Amino acid sequence: MTRQRTLILLAAGGSAALLLGAFAFQHLGGMAPCKLCLWQRWPHGAAVVLGLAGLAAWPALMAGLGALAALATAGIGGYHTGVERGWWQGPSDCSGGPVGEMTSEELFAQIMAAPLVRCDEVPWEMLGLSMASWNMVVSLGLAALWVMALRAR
Repeated sequence: MTRQRTLILLAAGGSAALLLGAFAFQHLGGMAPCKLCLWQRWPHGAAVVLGLAGLAAWPALMAGLGALAALATAGIGGYHTGVERGWWQGPSDCSGGPVGEMTSEELFAQIMAAPLVRCDEVPWEMLGLSMASWNMVVSLGLAALWVMALRAR
């Protein structure tokens, strides 16, 4: 395996590991994600797909796109950190779903059953950093791996 493909595999594997960790906190630890937590997952999913594609074809292109995905989730993580720390205002609605054509009783039942997950609270932290902060830090490292893969061609 070439150095470029090894770096792609490491970067995509890092995103996969972060996603697995997030799902473990959610499903095993019982910590429901807020809206911003969910937003941070999408670029990691894209990075995993890009990594797999980069192993098959166009590794330089996939490495560049993977770097953008890692930077996107790092940016969302940084934004979320600021919301958690009260540095700026977050989204006004950090939970909810489609209303559709529900009756008022069905809508009320859905609202009452939904867990209240706030974007501006830190439910878990390690070494003074929240999950959003750790996502930002690790994702910046993953972006560096993607850039190294891009330059290794």
